[in-house]
Parts: sequence; C-alpha cells; structure tokens
Amino acid sequence: MRNTVLTCFLLPLFTSLSFSLAAAPAAPSVPDAIHVQVEQASKLNLNTADGPTLQSQLSGVGKAKAEAIVAFRDENGAFASVDELLEVKGIGPALLERNREKLTVE
Repeated sequence: MRNTVLTCFLLPLFTSLSFSLAAAPAAPSVPDAIHVQVEQASKLNLNTADGPTLQSQLSGVGKAKAEAIVAFRDENGAFASVDELLEVKGIGPALLERNREKLTVE
C-alpha cells in the first residue's frame, strides 16, 4: 500500500519535472562578432612578435627559424602580408599553411 501511494505521487512529479527540463530554452549562443574578436585577438602578429613567442606559438618553428623571421623583419621592415613569410629562409609553403590560421599582420 505504501509503495502504491508513493508511486502515485512521485511518478507524476518526476514526469512533470522531466518535461519541464526538456522544454527549457537552450542557452543563448555567443554572437558571431564576439567570436571574431576573440579569434583575432588570439592570432599572432608577425610584426610585433619576438623570437621566443614565435617559437612557442608556431608549429614547426624552432629557435633558428624564429630568429630568422625576426632578423628578416629587422632588415626588410614590417611584413605587409602573411605570405611574405615565404621569403624567410627556412620557411616553405607547407610550414606557412600549417600556421596560417595563427598569424596576422597589423
């Protein structure tokens, strides 16, 4: 008898609770503008990054290549585009494509 009474009261309670949770509105998504700003902020600027930062943030770039990038920038001025990185000795198309999404020029 006791189990029947508990079942009669608890079953509708749990059922209504599950329906209300299923019908709850979804959390609002992050606006695209904010997402783009965060993405741009996380990119590495080729014109301001120092050697250790380039070495730690870029895939396939060790100490020698990072120093070569900084030396190239010091000798030739600021990078006008990310593609100019191909002019640095030791940087090839594959390495550039692997890191393109991480880089920016401002």
